[in-house]
Amino acid sequence: MARLILLRHGVTDWNREGRYQGQSDTPLNEEGVVQARRLIDMLESEGISRVVSSDLKRASETARILAEGLQLGSPSYDARLREIDLGQWEGRLAIEIARQDAQAWAARQRDPVNVAAPGGETTLQVAQRVWACLDEIAGQAGEAPVAVVSHGLALATALCRARKLPLDQAGEIEPENAEPIPVDWPGPSTRRAAE
Repeated sequence: MARLILLRHGVTDWNREGRYQGQSDTPLNEEGVVQARRLIDMLESEGISRVVSSDLKRASETARILAEGLQLGSPSYDARLREIDLGQWEGRLAIEIARQDAQAWAARQRDPVNVAAPGGETTLQVAQRVWACLDEIAGQAGEAPVAVVSHGLALATALCRARKLPLDQAGEIEPENAEPIPVDWPGPSTRRAAE
């Protein structure tokens, strides 16, 4: 097993407003930059060997600040670590979506693992790409931990696998912004993501 330190990006204005970000490329706000800097002190004793990040701005900015602060050089970027694609719902508030797109909202609430937002992807699709990426990172990790900077639901799918939880619980265990969560990654999975 490889030791991964999962990190959700620092906070953005859309986080504070409660807007669905999905794969919209929103930057960190001032608070998010401060959170990213605090991670340096929190993680400097962990012996992190490298930082791998989603290529979306809010994650890549967090990763760059962390990697520079730990003197690890530039992070690596992988689009498979992106947040769920929420299609037509990106940039909107949940209350707006529930009112204006009630049928699609209700269907996704009933089965978030297999039902996508209009024009988006399912939680199962997110899990499949995130898990494949983390399997590769873990396979190359060696003895030292690797910091992985990603997004709320993307990381929640990873936590489901690491903790052997059903994927339909992902929405309930999304990490807070800039919250480090160490996990022993279980290695390549032979089970399906929906299990």
